[in-house]
Amino acid sequence: MQSVAAFTDTYLPTVNGVTYTIQTWRERWHRRGGRMDVVFPADDDYDPEPGEYGVRSLPFPFYEGIRIGAPRIPGAVDDVDVVHAHTPFGLGLAGLRLARRRDLPLVATYHTPTGEYAEYLSSVGAIERGVERTAERYERWFFDRADAVIVPSEDAERRLVDEVGVEAEIVVLSNGIDVERFEPVEGDDFRRRYDLGDGPLIGYTGRHGYEKRLDELVRAAADLDATLVFGGDGPARDELSALADDLGVDAHFLGFLDREELPAFYSALDVFCFPSPVETQGLVALEANACGTPVVGVNEGALENTVLDGVTGYHYESGDLDGFRRGIRRALAEREELSARCLDRRDEVSVDRSVDRLAALYDRLASE
Repeated sequence: MQSVAAFTDTYLPTVNGVTYTIQTWRERWHRRGGRMDVVFPADDDYDPEPGEYGVRSLPFPFYEGIRIGAPRIPGAVDDVDVVHAHTPFGLGLAGLRLARRRDLPLVATYHTPTGEYAEYLSSVGAIERGVERTAERYERWFFDRADAVIVPSEDAERRLVDEVGVEAEIVVLSNGIDVERFEPVEGDDFRRRYDLGDGPLIGYTGRHGYEKRLDELVRAAADLDATLVFGGDGPARDELSALADDLGVDAHFLGFLDREELPAFYSALDVFCFPSPVETQGLVALEANACGTPVVGVNEGALENTVLDGVTGYHYESGDLDGFRRGIRRALAEREELSARCLDRRDEVSVDRSVDRLAALYDRLASE
């Protein structure tokens, strides 16, 4: 198998979709006897394992939990066969430099549209749009220097081609779900532990960012006979909690959950609700499905394809709170049938299938 150096600006102890994907791909790569090193921004709260190389970093002042790493190349990763950049910025640039210096294939993954974070830098519309345009120009410059760009969904491919203007080879490859971890489990203990009652339970887990539009979920829940539960945290949490209080919503904010708890969280839910229009794949939706929980998600971004109407859940149009409520009520009524269909698709979304395709891509590029 090819030896790989993965460069990323987000890694443990921060838990998000990018971190999860890199960590899971690396574990599967090692299981197959391969080597996949990770270069990431060092954090005092994380003790690297062998093959993980933290570089000097500073916190990103506009987005909690993100650190900016110095674009360094640890000497220990200088002898790899393939470079994989999971970010176009600081450490992604280090990966690009290593690939060019050693004439190695460079694979880049488009995890998150950079322009989506413009609102964290300024609330002034003109400035925000200027940041978005600058981000797109930079992304185009970086990704066009890759030998292949991986995107997790057809929507991400369309955005990268039509909006950013990238001309490099683009490969649609799902991040995949660890179906050994995410499977149906007994959820009653989770309900009791967090005092969630015995009635219908709807919820979400992930970053509480403003771009996720989680206020739509709180507003939709106001007219539903269900308990609302949030896992995760983020800058919008206090406002979401205040909104729930104002609307009289029975809402529980659990904070970040250990990854070991997530299968029980998903299994305890009757419906997972996902109003975010900015997802490039929406891994948490697939995790919920793998645990047999249907998803009601916005009909935008990657969720257009991640959620299959009448199979794994239902869609609603962003901002249509009545449509959101109808989707949730329908999923609650059809929970048993939808759950069975979700479980039928577990193999289709498994990370092992994704790593098979990743290995084939690495092999092809290394032989060219």
